[in-house]
Amino acid sequence: TGTPVENSVADLWSVLALACPGLLPRWEVFNEKIRKPVESGRDPAALDRLRRLIAPFVLRRTKEEVAPDLPDKVETLARVELGEEHRHIYEQHLTRERARALSLMEDFPHNRMDVLASITRLRQLALDPALVDSAYAHVGSAKTEYLVGQLVQIVPRGHQALVFSQFTSFLARIRRALERRGITVAQLDGATRDRARVIERFRSRAAPVFLISLKAGGTGLTLTEADYVYVMDPWWNPAAEAQAVDRAHRIGQSKKVNVYRLVADDTIEAKVVELQDRKRRLVSKVVDGAATGASLGAEDLRALLE
Repeated sequence: TGTPVENSVADLWSVLALACPGLLPRWEVFNEKIRKPVESGRDPAALDRLRRLIAPFVLRRTKEEVAPDLPDKVETLARVELGEEHRHIYEQHLTRERARALSLMEDFPHNRMDVLASITRLRQLALDPALVDSAYAHVGSAKTEYLVGQLVQIVPRGHQALVFSQFTSFLARIRRALERRGITVAQLDGATRDRARVIERFRSRAAPVFLISLKAGGTGLTLTEADYVYVMDPWWNPAAEAQAVDRAHRIGQSKKVNVYRLVADDTIEAKVVELQDRKRRLVSKVVDGAATGASLGAEDLRALLE
């Protein structure tokens, strides 16, 4: 597995209960004596005990170890400022969605999907308010402007780029903005019928920019023709982002890969980045550098809203 710990140390218990029955204590003991102290950070001895238990049974090799000649990957967290009207719209919706979601948190197991819907609307608003209401189509998106500004410079110089988003509606708006500037694009999402033809358009340079939805193309593709990668919206699963970036930065790549992760300043996206960091720290404490997963608990969601 690439994700021995996804959202909680409990995931590791499940894997090892299957792979090494009896290695870890029964669940009730593990939960009280190891999981809770490790995740709270209050008991270094529990963490040390867990590490010693699992060390003989965990083997992890990184690309740096198996492919030392792989070119560099340069990662940039690009913070963008919302325009004045965009900011006003975001703040209006934030007040309403935050109050709604926090009230629903009182019965989280029953209202989980409604809470996630509020958070999704805020994430869409941070990208482009037109994703929530077409009446805002005139407002525009600071992220789209940033991306277009970059691509009109690098594409004429022969570079190729992957652009990832979780929202196909946002990719469609990016596509229109790029085509207005004369940049040909290919697009891969859940509605794409002929994946092979679309991928070949990018590989053959017929379309130097490849717009990809994270779920449709975040894994399983080799796109080493690209030397620029843009992650347009942060996901609380940092492993999904890493896998997307690795479509370009993998064995077979001969060029330095430039990665830009775009974050709208002072929005829910900044909270998502904080959540990513927290998940990475949890996992690195247990199995260094392993991937973290997509599941969100009540505390995670509350942190995004407060």
